[in-house]
Amino acid sequence: MSEVLRPLMLDLVAFVAERPRPYAEVLDAWRTSCPRLTVWEDCVDAGLVVLRDGMVEMTSAGRAALAARPR
Repeated sequence: MSEVLRPLMLDLVAFVAERPRPYAEVLDAWRTSCPRLTVWEDCVDAGLVVLRDGMVEMTSAGRAALAARPR
């Protein structure tokens, strides 16, 4: 995970950890037009979140990443 994107990625995972969210809601909250800021795609690629039946859910890897983050 990129150290530059890591805090934003963990923020997205925490957002989804509150409750599974509809795909449209997640993209609306995390969409960006900056090609260098690919938080959503990076979270999916890293296996931190998954899209299942139109809902975005945190994975066990996402749960572990949140548990390991510094407080």
